[in-house]
Amino acid sequence: MAPRILLARHGQTQWSLSGKHTGRTDVPLLEEGRRGAKLLGERLHRAPFDGLPGIEVRTSPLVRARETCELAGFGERATAWDTLMEWDYGSYEGMTPRQIQDEAPGWLLWRDGAPRGETPGEVRDRADEVVAWARAEDRDVLVFAHGHILRAIGARWLGLPLDFAARVRLSPTSLSVLDWAYGEPVLHSWNDVGHLEG
Repeated sequence: MAPRILLARHGQTQWSLSGKHTGRTDVPLLEEGRRGAKLLGERLHRAPFDGLPGIEVRTSPLVRARETCELAGFGERATAWDTLMEWDYGSYEGMTPRQIQDEAPGWLLWRDGAPRGETPGEVRDRADEVVAWARAEDRDVLVFAHGHILRAIGARWLGLPLDFAARVRLSPTSLSVLDWAYGEPVLHSWNDVGHLEG
């Protein structure tokens, strides 16, 4: 059976809560983010996942992703991988979309990239590297990372242009599963936060 890739977005931070673009700034989780990471871990250790025995786990080296991975119970099995770091927002780091629009009307990250940061092509190439790695594995993989890079991975898994990712959202501590159906790559589930509800 072809491998799946499970995508876990990091828990809530002060910057994600306020809508600030958080690229390479190492912002810690809020208590809400830590609680969400534990709930995600509980979900992944129950049926049908059952702790994902034998799965390959990788995480962004940034603290908000690493801590989410650890609190979810996968820290000892995880390898840090720079390819999973969030988009480098350059001059727009720490700014909200409204602040950026005031400075650059009509700006769209997925088309324009970030000044003194990464271009869409560079992010696409990193997403393609993750997809190629996952498809080369002989087992499912689980990654802990960030909203924009995970959305990019989802688009590229489907073979779509990077800017498709502008049309899908990911909530903090969400779980998504990229799978296969009839030999074609599919989104099995996306932005699932059922473990945070109730």
